[in-house]
Amino acid sequence: MAFIASAVGLVIAYLFGSMPTGYLAGKLLKGVDIREHGSKSTGATNALRTLGKWPALVVLIADVLKGVAAIIVARSFCPWLYTELSPTPPTASDLQIWVPWVVCLAGIAVLVGHSRSIWLNFTGGKSAATGLGVLLAMSWPVGLCAATVFGTVLAMARIVSLSSMLAALTAIVLVCGSEHPSPYRLLVIGGGLYVIVRHRANVQRLLAGTEPRLGRNDLDAKAEAQV
Repeated sequence: MAFIASAVGLVIAYLFGSMPTGYLAGKLLKGVDIREHGSKSTGATNALRTLGKWPALVVLIADVLKGVAAIIVARSFCPWLYTELSPTPPTASDLQIWVPWVVCLAGIAVLVGHSRSIWLNFTGGKSAATGLGVLLAMSWPVGLCAATVFGTVLAMARIVSLSSMLAALTAIVLVCGSEHPSPYRLLVIGGGLYVIVRHRANVQRLLAGTEPRLGRNDLDAKAEAQV
């Protein structure tokens, strides 16, 4: 019964992550496939460059909420389902051991869902915003510190990829240096490294000095060039 409840939770978390918010925003607002513009990502940064700041803000909030929702499902729905399915209700100690592992797996599932969406032929975004949602729901102090690092670096350097990777590294350091269950540490380490690996092309551009900074709307710039 624990396996069934865990599997259901993982599928739900993956489907939450797979919701292509950036892609839908591009199609609904400007009739474009956001994957054909800018960095080809469906995340909030490419939405900012392609669609503008307000659509990007909506995409950002939606992507963060996907991570939050996945952790809520793992912490609330999965234990309830486990209890309902099990002929003998699990003890409090059983749930105390089991739930952190479900949270860990659900967090990974929602990150993978965002970057490898089943609705977009397994393409997607870089999972940074969704990862922030996971952090905030799992351990809000760690999430808040990571968000602070992101905002500070972004204000200074105006490079989203650098801000995202440093925020991920900050989360790894904080979760390893504070009291958290081992599954939570594994989630943050694995999820943080996954986010960094998803930025490998950005790392190459950073080293080459060609990584773009926050600027104007990509579609508007192209329209101006055609005039």
